[in-house]
Amino acid sequence: MGRREEALTAITEAADLHRRLAEANPEAFLPDLAGTLNNLAVQLGEMGRREEALTAITEAADLQRSLAQANPDAQLPNLAMSLNNLANHLGDVGRREEALTTIAEAVRHYRALSESNPAAFLPGLADSLNNYAVRSDDAGRHHEALDAVTEAVGIRRHLVDTHPTAFLPDLADALNNLAVCLGHVERHDEALPAVAEAVRLYRTLSDTYPAAFLPGLADSLNNYAVRSDDAGRHHEALDA
Repeated sequence: MGRREEALTAITEAADLHRRLAEANPEAFLPDLAGTLNNLAVQLGEMGRREEALTAITEAADLQRSLAQANPDAQLPNLAMSLNNLANHLGDVGRREEALTTIAEAVRHYRALSESNPAAFLPGLADSLNNYAVRSDDAGRHHEALDAVTEAVGIRRHLVDTHPTAFLPDLADALNNLAVCLGHVERHDEALPAVAEAVRLYRTLSDTYPAAFLPGLADSLNNYAVRSDDAGRHHEALDA
């Protein structure tokens, strides 16, 4: 049995145990069950078992919604996180409009949370906005995608100013997405500097942590080639 299978066996057993505990004492153990189902969905998704992952994260989000209605101060952040994850899994199975509706709700929750506690929840708002951009773009709503990812880049720049080590990878990812969204609305001259910055950031990151960031560097270089070609700079596209 490989490590992924071992991890899946362990998290499945944990979910079963938490389910039994929640049946006996829901107030104490429903939050644990929701968290474990969220982790189960992640593991199943990494193994390509998309429909099973969607089933797990849907249950987790339903539980978190009930918990947030009863105790919003404690549970609304967990609902927002679960909705962000649910949107990803809906997108993975091609349910694009449902993914978009779900991530829009996550953005609303994170926006409200970040207004009262920006230090804790601005990263989640940026993540959900970046995800909203991806889902909007997938659904052909390119201008909405551009608005969302532009806001995400702005937030992540602010976060990098105070915590560069923690948030520089997120900024690089958002800049790469920004370039894609700009390209999709024919703003090719603006897309190119955005992805060029992403390439520079990923190059710096991969110099220190190649195993973690060389894939991002490769993706951003490929994106740079596409944007250069779209802007008519064919020799730069070839070099990238």
